[in-house]
Amino acid sequence: MAKKIGVLGSGTVAQILAGGFVKHGHEVMMGTRDPKKLDEYLSKAEGKIGVGSFAEAAAFGEILVLAVKGKAAPEVLKLAGEANLKGKTIIDPTNPIDDAPPENGVLRFYSSINHSLMEDLQVAHPESHFVKAFSMIGGPHMVNPTFSSTPTMFICGNDSAAKTQVSDILKQFGFEPEDMGAATAARAIEPLCMLWCIPGLSGGSWSHAFKLLKK
Repeated sequence: MAKKIGVLGSGTVAQILAGGFVKHGHEVMMGTRDPKKLDEYLSKAEGKIGVGSFAEAAAFGEILVLAVKGKAAPEVLKLAGEANLKGKTIIDPTNPIDDAPPENGVLRFYSSINHSLMEDLQVAHPESHFVKAFSMIGGPHMVNPTFSSTPTMFICGNDSAAKTQVSDILKQFGFEPEDMGAATAARAIEPLCMLWCIPGLSGGSWSHAFKLLKK
């Protein structure tokens, strides 16, 4: 069933995911501080994507996507407005990537191994339902990627209904969702971004994905 999707962000990931939702028949509004950043992108969207403030996009969406840099996420959610976030599923592709350069191809995180960015966001917005997804693959492969087999997308979150919603979306987008449990599992999922980026940062290879094999 088509949903109204509020995409908070205007960067590459936000644009790719917004386009993916339109492709699969959803209504989309993007939230941004600077609508002019999206002029060129929207000119190619044939009027199928709306644009507004973070608060307007959050109010519009039945499901929200937090497609911004990790360090910007708390402020963007504040600008979106607590009333507009309450009770909603928030798909969270963010990672706590530090501003420091990678070391031997390994990104630096500002979080610790025993804590995650998504846990902080969930604590700050207890009446919203965060689900970690799209955080362990690059933008060009987020919408119906073409690999030799269907890639896995690990998800986690505290609300089972929200995870069902996100799992349905992931299947539309060409992934096999794997539920890793509560929000604490983001401590393991977020660092998969580091692992995914190593071949690209070290050798320029970005066309790969994770696959969970079961016996």
